Amino acid sequence: MSKIISIANQKGGVGKTTTAINLAASLATLENSVLIIDNDPQANSTSGIGIDIKKIKTGIYECLIDDVNPGDIILNTEIENLDIIPSHIDLVGAEIEMLNMPNREKMLKQVIEKIRKDYDFILIDCSPSLGLLTLNALTASDSVMIPVQCEYFALEGLGKLLSTIKIIQARLNTNLTIEGFLLTMYDSRLRLSNQVVDEVRMHFQQMAFETIIQRNVKLSEAPSFGKPAILYDANSKGSVNYLNLAREVMQKNDKTKIRNTEKVIE
Repeated sequence: MSKIISIANQKGGVGKTTTAINLAASLATLENSVLIIDNDPQANSTSGIGIDIKKIKTGIYECLIDDVNPGDIILNTEIENLDIIPSHIDLVGAEIEMLNMPNREKMLKQVIEKIRKDYDFILIDCSPSLGLLTLNALTASDSVMIPVQCEYFALEGLGKLLSTIKIIQARLNTNLTIEGFLLTMYDSRLRLSNQVVDEVRMHFQQMAFETIIQRNVKLSEAPSFGKPAILYDANSKGSVNYLNLAREVMQKNDKTKIRNTEKVIE
């Protein structure tokens, strides 16, 4: 049975899509079967993994609204073991169309159940909001990963997200847990970055990942070439950071046989 992880934060620009693409690519490189579900109308995960969004005729929107079988629209990527259910701009209207539908918060869950057995990990890239699309993602997930950028106002809005998660745990998905808080855009030269790291670790303790994603030019450049960092520059700091994160996620979910001495790439 696969592990379903939503990558969510209503703040934009915190690294949700970067994390979805690069964590998925790293997990696949470590020989897991992985599916990305691009649940964001901006379709950045779709384009960032090398899919031409202008050619996408059928995506997650059609699965949600028209009951299209997700198995029929899954696309392979350049990385072995990594697939994607793409998105396109029509997803913008999905929340309005879903409003009057029965079980509107569980529609994505119903889609995923049809393909869940085919993957070790399913990562859902959420839009920067707490709207119906994100509620669907959290209702369908086993856990939620929350990227937190190492910048001013980093913790702003987290309270609202955590309140939403508590409501979902109480009403829609009692099994939902927090996979972890992922610190992103870290610059060791900046005192502010270190202050944010200390504050997140103090507030969330063991729920914060050991791995920190550093600011990295290659990580920023890779999406414009339609590649995850591991294909664009496997030796870059960003690529190594996400490989470390993938190993940490695997260890946390008992999906690795890696010895303790091999757990972290220096």
